[in-house]
Amino acid sequence: MSLPTPRDVIARRRSLILEHDLNGFADLFAAGGVIELPFAPPGMPKRLEGREAIRSFSAGAGTSLMQIEDMWATQVYETTDPEVLIVELETKAVVTTTGVPFQGTSVQVFRIRDGEILLFRDYWNPQGLAEALNH
Repeated sequence: MSLPTPRDVIARRRSLILEHDLNGFADLFAAGGVIELPFAPPGMPKRLEGREAIRSFSAGAGTSLMQIEDMWATQVYETTDPEVLIVELETKAVVTTTGVPFQGTSVQVFRIRDGEILLFRDYWNPQGLAEALNH
């Protein structure tokens, strides 16, 4: 049985998030996988280390603030390192407490080895969410 390619893992991630299967999302990560959120707002961690920390965060208040309705890559860049993909992403979501919709953009860097995410670094623009929260 062949392992999924990094592009396969990214496609699976989209499916799991749109199905609201955040447990399955966490399972895409290696046991020692890392999420980095360099532009995380106050109260949100800038770094999560380990699959179980990612699972706990995904099930917690930080992700319950919004419901993702759709997300799509506008560009996927392969690098000279076959484990690394760079993804430009658009996301449509709704603030769960108010029902206000918003659209966000991000640039995401992934390191994926043997079908598991080792690193997911998300450079997301918080402006769309901030505007929706202040609506």
